[in-house]
Amino acid sequence: MSLQAQPLEWGHGPHTFEVFLEPTCPFSVKTFNKLNAFLEQAGADKVTVKIRLQSQPWHLFSGVIVRCILAASTLPDGKAAAHKVMQSVADHREEFEFTDHCSGPNMQATPEEIVARIERYSGVQVAEAFARPELQTEIKWHCKYARQNGIHVSPTFMVNGLVQADLGSGDDVEVWAKRVLG
Repeated sequence: MSLQAQPLEWGHGPHTFEVFLEPTCPFSVKTFNKLNAFLEQAGADKVTVKIRLQSQPWHLFSGVIVRCILAASTLPDGKAAAHKVMQSVADHREEFEFTDHCSGPNMQATPEEIVARIERYSGVQVAEAFARPELQTEIKWHCKYARQNGIHVSPTFMVNGLVQADLGSGDDVEVWAKRVLG
């Protein structure tokens, strides 16, 4: 049986707003937590929001967490399940991160414990999908897509296929909407 990941997309408008996020990055979390308000402000009939996962090695459990999110996207509730996982990581960010990217309580945590923690916080059972080797095709797609577009850090924003280096997590959603809608 093949693995089918649902795209992490919301809205159905002609303008695209792609955000490259690392789930434990504080600036990515700030961005993620504004996306619903942005979609409401801009209009789901005018904009399509696409989340692209940007794993970063200095966020030491980044690969495990990205894999959990994409595993959730393969479940029957696909993108809703993935959103729940992302929200649970955002809401408990420090429990998935390391102090100064190199120390702290998570030094003793295992990937299996991180998966269990995500399941506990999100209510989404991802372990079985996480363990499917073919999930790496989806993970690699996110990585290759970011690389082909010159994405190196999170969050990074693209409007209608073009990187917007001057947009950031600190911007009001009105600024994003104005840029996307022209």
